[in-house]
Amino acid sequence: MNGRPIVAAMLALCFAHAHGAGDPARGAELYEARCTGCHSLDANRIGPMHRRVVGRKAGSVRDYAYSPALGKSKLTWSEANLDRWLANPEALVPGQKMGYSVPESADRADIIAYLRRETSTP
Repeated sequence: MNGRPIVAAMLALCFAHAHGAGDPARGAELYEARCTGCHSLDANRIGPMHRRVVGRKAGSVRDYAYSPALGKSKLTWSEANLDRWLANPEALVPGQKMGYSVPESADRADIIAYLRRETSTP
């Protein structure tokens, strides 16, 4: 028996999960547990607000004091950039001020799915 179709299917599932197929309901739970110590959807706190973050230019929330590094980054918060950011903020933007990461790719995908949903919510 040739295992190629099984390997191809597994790779497709992994790729889909890593690139936008996360679970927004689980992401909401993870966001509440991991992110709300510093962030809110609708208010700047220790970190900037997150509603409508997907597609937003990094460093562009009014009335939030970003690090100079992030302000100069010219990033747009695409899902891919959010994934890279959550995996290792310092690797993506050296000199930024977020001291937290989400090492598990499934958790990042779920948080990003939640943020994507909240981006489309008025």
